[in-house]
Amino acid sequence: MPAPGEIVEPRVAMREGFVWDAQDAYLFDIDGTLLRSRDRIHVNSFASSVHAVTGLEVSLAGISVHGATDTAILRETFAAAGVPDEEWEPQLEAILEAMRQTVISRRGEMQLWTMPAVQETLMHLAERGALLGLATGNLELIGWTKVEEVGLREWFRFGGFSDRFPVRSAMVADAAEKAREMIGYPQSKDAKICVVGDTPRDIEAARANGLSVIAVATGNYGFDELNALGPDACATSLAVLMADAAVAR
Repeated sequence: MPAPGEIVEPRVAMREGFVWDAQDAYLFDIDGTLLRSRDRIHVNSFASSVHAVTGLEVSLAGISVHGATDTAILRETFAAAGVPDEEWEPQLEAILEAMRQTVISRRGEMQLWTMPAVQETLMHLAERGALLGLATGNLELIGWTKVEEVGLREWFRFGGFSDRFPVRSAMVADAAEKAREMIGYPQSKDAKICVVGDTPRDIEAARANGLSVIAVATGNYGFDELNALGPDACATSLAVLMADAAVAR
């Protein structure tokens, strides 16, 4: 992630033959890809919700949250605190609901901003006939709330979320299945579905499902780090891809 005020050189790498804006459907990550946050409302909801439901004190310190699902973060948090699965798993849904309600009740305090050229990119893809969806580690209610707060809800027709899927690849598989059904390929791999994300976990989840992937270095990972993992396209931002599309036209 660039330091505040740092000027990032626009960079893009594209696999030969891959046309980034000619896919049938796109599955967008939220945090670090579409938007970022200056507040800690969502992050702090993990520990506060666990305490409210179970009385236990836990911390996200040392937990790798970037690209992780909310449900996986909870599991790792309990493991780090030495809490046996049988003590917290029966209360998982209550904890998740407490997280949802905590974030919803404070949505007016959220300090969110969109990444460069997000609106323009979504409009461009929609105008080209693409189906747009989400594939995020957020819980569904929290994910839609963030998207709504920054004015992006109108672009997305469906989503994959972590409520039932602690493993990111399983969440992406669920989103891809929804995409195939909506574009008329329910039992087929013929649909061109592309994941768009900002972490190695987005790339890994896409590859696990045989999907193409666009990596954008607008989160906590740099261009070189992401590009080394071999995404179909890698760019310092969506704005760079849009500039590339303008040149191609």
